[in-house]
Amino acid sequence: MRQKFDLVQLEAVLKLSIWKQKGLTALSSERGVLPALAIDQRSASRKLFAAASACVADDIPGESLANFKTEVSKLLTPYASEILLDPEYGLIAAEHRDSHAGPLLAYEKTGYDKSNPGKLPSTLDGFSVTRLKEAGADAVKVLLYYSPFSPAQINAKKYAWVRRVSEKCVAAGVAFFLEIVSYHHDMDEKGPEFALVKPHVVV
Repeated sequence: MRQKFDLVQLEAVLKLSIWKQKGLTALSSERGVLPALAIDQRSASRKLFAAASACVADDIPGESLANFKTEVSKLLTPYASEILLDPEYGLIAAEHRDSHAGPLLAYEKTGYDKSNPGKLPSTLDGFSVTRLKEAGADAVKVLLYYSPFSPAQINAKKYAWVRRVSEKCVAAGVAFFLEIVSYHHDMDEKGPEFALVKPHVVV
C-alpha cells in the first residue's frame, strides 16, 4: 500500500530547512501538490514560432518569446500553483502571473554543447542563484540530461555540476529543483528500443 504524506510528515521525513519549506509552500497548492505551468522553453519555442512563421528559428526575436510567455502567464497561472520560467525571456511573465502561482526560475542554458560528448550542462551567463532569488524566484531549477550508460567520467562531471548548483542554492537559502531528462546515447529517445530500457534509465 502506498503511504501518503501530509506536509507535516514530509517535513519530518526530509528535515526541511525553513527556506526550503517556504519555497515549497509558495509553489504548492493548498493540497500540497505542485500543479505547475512550465514555459521555460527557449530554443524549442523558437523552433515552433519559426515553423508557424515559415522562417529561421534564429530570426525569431526574443521579444516575441517574452510576449508569448507573458500572455500564457496571464491566462493560465490562475489554474497553477507555480510557473516555471527562464530568466532570459520570462521575467516579465513572472510579473504578470496570478498571485497564487509562485515563480520557479530555470538556471541552465537551453540545450547543450553539441561539440562535446555527453550532453554536458552549463548555467546561464550573466545570472547566479542569488540574482535569480533577487528576481523573485521561490526556487531555482536546472535541467540535466542523464544516462546511466554514459562513461563514468561524463557522469562524474554531471554529479559535480549538480552539487555545485545545489550548494549555491543552500548558501543563498533558496529551494533547488533538479529536472532529469533520461536518454541513451546510442538510441533514438522516441523509438521503441529506448522505450524498453527507459524504466531502468529512469530508476
